[in-house]
Amino acid sequence: MKARIIDGVKIGRQIREEIRTEVEALKQSGVVPGLAAVLVGNNPASHVYVRSKIKACEDLGIYSEYIHLGQETTTPELLQKIDALNRKDEIDGILVQLPLPKPIDEQAILLSVDPAKDVDGLHPMNAGNLALGRDSLRPCTPSGVIEMLRRENIPMKGNHAVVIGRSNLVGKPLAFLLLQEHATVTICHSRTQNLSEVAAQADILVAAIGKPAMVTAEFVKQGAVVIDVGVNKIEGDVLSKFLERDPSLRPQYQKNQAENKNYVLCGDVNFSSVSELASAITPVPKGVGPLTIAMLMKNTVQAARMRRA
Repeated sequence: MKARIIDGVKIGRQIREEIRTEVEALKQSGVVPGLAAVLVGNNPASHVYVRSKIKACEDLGIYSEYIHLGQETTTPELLQKIDALNRKDEIDGILVQLPLPKPIDEQAILLSVDPAKDVDGLHPMNAGNLALGRDSLRPCTPSGVIEMLRRENIPMKGNHAVVIGRSNLVGKPLAFLLLQEHATVTICHSRTQNLSEVAAQADILVAAIGKPAMVTAEFVKQGAVVIDVGVNKIEGDVLSKFLERDPSLRPQYQKNQAENKNYVLCGDVNFSSVSELASAITPVPKGVGPLTIAMLMKNTVQAARMRRA
C-alpha cells in the first residue's frame, strides 16, 4: 500500500475562501474583523511567520496591525502594549508571536491577553473551556488537524487516536478536540514506555514532538492515518544522514540547492518508510502548516462575531 497524500494547501485554500465570504458578510453589517500581531526581537523565523499572517489578513480583507518591538523590550512595556490592544475596539484578535526573548515573562504576557481576543487559544480561560467542551477560541494547529480529518472524511468516532507530544500548544488541546469527536485518545511523550508499540495501535497517529523523522515504520500499523505536525530545519553536517534515511527529502533538497538554500524542512515522521504502510499521510511542508494560518484567520472572524454578539 502506498499512502494517499493529504493536500494541506488545497484544504487551507478551501477554508480561506469560506472565511473570505464570512468577512464580506460581516463588512456588510458594518463589522471589519481586526488582528494585531505582536513581535518582539529579531528572530528571523518569527519575522517570516508574522509576515505570512499579516499577508493572509490582507488577502482576506481582515484589518491588521503589525507591532514590532525591539529586543530590549521589558515585560512591563509589553504588558502596556497588550493592555492598549485589549482596549482597542478595532482589534478582535491579538497574536503574540512566540518564543519571546528572555527575560520577558512569557506566562505573564499570555495571561494579559483578553480571553475574548486570544486567537491563539492559549489563555487559561480558553484552555479550560476547551477541556470542559465549551465554546471558546481554540489553538490553531490542533483545530486545523481536526478540520483536515473532517474534510478528508477520516472517521474519528470510535477510532483510536494516538498523539505523540503533550505540549500546551498542540498535544494537549488536540487530545481534548479528538475526545470531543468521540475518539479513544492516548497521549504519548518522552517518558512513555514501549512508545513504538503504543503508537502502532493507532488508527490515527499524530506526531507533534519536534524530533525530525523520529516516527518510522515500526510506529505505524497497516492502514493507519498519519498526521505530521512537526516542522524541523535540517542543515549542516547532519543533512546527508537525513537524506539517506528519508529519500523523499531529496527532491526538496535539490530544489533548495538550486535556490542556494542548503537545508530541507523535515517533519517528525520518516515519510519514505511510513508512507508504505499508512492509508493517508500529511507531507512536510504543505501538510498541516497551511491550516494553522487558515484557522488563525477563522479564529479572528469568530472573535469578531463573539465580541459583537
